[in-house]
Amino acid sequence: MLEIAGVSVSYGPVVALRDVSFSVPPGGVCAVVGANGAGKSTLMKAISGLVPVAAGRLVMDGVDITTMPAERRVALGIALSPEGRRLFPELTVRENLVMGAYLRSDAAGIREDIERVYGYFPRLRERQGSQGRHLSGGEQQMCAIGRALMSRPRLLLLDEPSLGLAPAVTLEVAKAIRMISAGGTTIVLVEQNARLALKLSSTAVVLETGRLTLSGPSEDIQNNAHVAAAYLGRAAKP
Repeated sequence: MLEIAGVSVSYGPVVALRDVSFSVPPGGVCAVVGANGAGKSTLMKAISGLVPVAAGRLVMDGVDITTMPAERRVALGIALSPEGRRLFPELTVRENLVMGAYLRSDAAGIREDIERVYGYFPRLRERQGSQGRHLSGGEQQMCAIGRALMSRPRLLLLDEPSLGLAPAVTLEVAKAIRMISAGGTTIVLVEQNARLALKLSSTAVVLETGRLTLSGPSEDIQNNAHVAAAYLGRAAKP
């Protein structure tokens, strides 16, 4: 579904991504694992069009999106749930969800998709009249993911969905990610909790200081000696 070919991104003199290449197959979850500063969030911003690519190409279903504006990428089927959630604090849960459908005009379909989001996150139904600023961190994360789903993406980018969440809430979000993936949406998952990311995903890549150092099936990645020691806190299986 997505081909990332030799992509580099710089912030002035600082190179955040250097010659990164991998592919995201359709219909599964691809995890992006790495330490803070590895370039994970920059990769998500490059895919969604929020930062320009200095070199390389991004291709979505055969369409070159390298220089395509972010709003056109949304129309093409790419949606980002960003790190930090970025809800509209004065808007209610339901209004935040509707904002995710800003390119759509099918009122009945929008209502149907709001109900689908409530199915993934029942807590949002209970809180649908509450302003974003009054939600807990977990509720904000659920709403941010739900808002991204409202554009009916074929490729959903999730940037640190478990960051700052209590373990019980993390399990709720993980369950929803599985349900969304089972429904046919392809997901790229950036997650500092490498154990969770590799458990949820079918394929994975490892970024270190802006370079891709490893890619392949998640089971193989989690049994790699370096990954096991550096990110999972254990030795690899013999």
